[in-house]
Amino acid sequence: MSIGHTLLGLLESGPRHGYDLKRAFDERFGQDRPLAYGQVYSTMARLLKNGLVEVEGIEPGGGPERKRYAITDAGITDVEAWLAQPEKPEPYLQTTLYTKVVLALLTGRSAADLLDTQRAEHLRLMRELTRRKSSGDLADQLICDHALFHLEADLRWLELTAARLDQLAVAVTK
Repeated sequence: MSIGHTLLGLLESGPRHGYDLKRAFDERFGQDRPLAYGQVYSTMARLLKNGLVEVEGIEPGGGPERKRYAITDAGITDVEAWLAQPEKPEPYLQTTLYTKVVLALLTGRSAADLLDTQRAEHLRLMRELTRRKSSGDLADQLICDHALFHLEADLRWLELTAARLDQLAVAVTK
């Protein structure tokens, strides 16, 4: 996810302070990984330097000054280009899990146990996501569905790999 583009998109509805941007980001996109304040302000500094946002006003307060950021025309154009660009599909051709299976086979460890343990972890996470989905709003349901579909694909791969372990052991130990 592009944090900068996401913050720019949030600014299109109107100027905001860094704190407000963080809160809006976390409400819509940060359920599992809230945005750190430092990341908000460093991103805003970069966007400001690149002319994609401007400081609309500075409010003095009891603490640090509060800058109110607004998106520029260049920022709007940048968000439009980012939204129009399709995301590159992630084919996962060389995953850590595959590497672990091959190394287990090469070192005489049980690849079957590794796959069983991984399957159990995938199923645990799928149960957790299913519970979260059942009590979430539409956005949360869609996020959970995305993750669940990927986990289902992983489970299919785990089953296929388990069924082919003997063949894989021969192929990698040649």
